[in-house]
Amino acid sequence: MNYNKLIDHTLLKPDCSSADIEKLCDEAKAYKFKSVCINPGFVQLCHNLLRGYDVEVCTVIGFPLGATSTASKGFETQQAIKDGADEIDMVINISRLKEGDFDYVLNDIKEVVKNAYGHLVKVIIETCLLSDGEKVKACQLAVQAGANFVKTSTGFSTGGATIHDVELMRRTVGPNIGVKASGGVRTKEDLLNFVKAGATRIGTSSGPKLVDLPPKQSKK
Repeated sequence: MNYNKLIDHTLLKPDCSSADIEKLCDEAKAYKFKSVCINPGFVQLCHNLLRGYDVEVCTVIGFPLGATSTASKGFETQQAIKDGADEIDMVINISRLKEGDFDYVLNDIKEVVKNAYGHLVKVIIETCLLSDGEKVKACQLAVQAGANFVKTSTGFSTGGATIHDVELMRRTVGPNIGVKASGGVRTKEDLLNFVKAGATRIGTSSGPKLVDLPPKQSKK
């Protein structure tokens, strides 16, 4: 398996610089990662830096709390796509889910899916804040809303991905929806264990430490 193509090479720190983003893109090109995952303000820069390379531009919506309005998430998604994003990672409204307002959460995800115009959408459910029952419900709502992936974590809350959560999410969504493990994936052993548990994408800032450098860099 080409583990390089499972990795979303991630830099979401609020104080990162354009130079940091350029380095991220250079690493993604060299290692042939699936994508770079960056904040929306850097989408245009990454789109330009990665033009002609087999690396997608992934950005985050409603990040990291998921507490912005549905309309705001929709507009943010529209703008990200216009700027050149290929993939969208959106955060659910966690408080509404925990209150049992499932219609709100469903429509929140649907608004992002609609405004992504067919681009791949991953739904961050922030597993560290949810019970197992809430994790299952969040995954079910993501599938119902037409999302392509469910994702464990933002990496900015009280915990990241766990094997238990990835296994639970995989059982819930079945074989045709992606599962992204994100937060705390720092070693090759971590990567392999999450893939074995059912992850089909890995979000990490440690990508170059987890995989081997391909023998030759190439464009599309």
